[in-house]
Amino acid sequence: MSRIPATMQALQVQGRKALIPYVTAGDPDPMATVAIMHALVEGGADVIELGVPFSDPMADGPVIQKARERALARGVGLAQVLHWVREFRATDDATPVVLMGYANPIERFDLKGGPGAFVAAAAEAGVDGILVVDYPPEECEAFAAQLQAHGMDPIFLLAPTSTEQRMREVGRIATGYVYYVSLKGVTGAGHIDTAAVAQMLPRIRQHVRVPVGVGFGIRDGETARAVGAVADAVVIGSRLVQILEAAPSDNPGAAARDFIAGIRAALDG
Repeated sequence: MSRIPATMQALQVQGRKALIPYVTAGDPDPMATVAIMHALVEGGADVIELGVPFSDPMADGPVIQKARERALARGVGLAQVLHWVREFRATDDATPVVLMGYANPIERFDLKGGPGAFVAAAAEAGVDGILVVDYPPEECEAFAAQLQAHGMDPIFLLAPTSTEQRMREVGRIATGYVYYVSLKGVTGAGHIDTAAVAQMLPRIRQHVRVPVGVGFGIRDGETARAVGAVADAVVIGSRLVQILEAAPSDNPGAAARDFIAGIRAALDG
């Protein structure tokens, strides 16, 4: 079993909501990635989503696209991301880490290492969950089963346009948590409609038994608190990536820690 269920259960007992920040591995500086991960935990992160750089991130808006481009320009790939997870695990064996990305890097990894190479390497590194944007549940049951056999959770996306059938498929396969994309469009687009989120989550929970996190459009403590009132977890990415891009190059982790601490205080307040 991954670290995610125990983390979510502990938060539920405490009456708190999970805070899940997203950062792109290798941005703004590959040498700072592990330090940024630790800084997020210091700020109050419960789970870390670590983006795997890819050249065609179709679900991501300009902010995260540029972050991925910067990481790719510095030579960051999936093998390096797994190395950073192992390095993070050397001093943090408690915080769940979810890799978020696309099918192409995973399939290339398996082409080089053989069938199942990625799943085995991710498990060995200490990854807890995998969210593959372009792996819909009905097309990756075997992959999800491999993850679960190695103690990792397959994380799936749902959206305002998701059908009841898609919710049932996700509910049947997903473990860990489900990520509800609150907006139509890409990351960083528009402003979140918390009333619409509140209306959608009961529909999702009819089919999904794991916690439901909400992301896309959460940029500050006020919106995080509003979403946390109805969701099990709050996912925040584009605004954090912007803060890291603008942070002093000698200590981007401090800026990340301070921002997440503010979100954490709003959620707990």
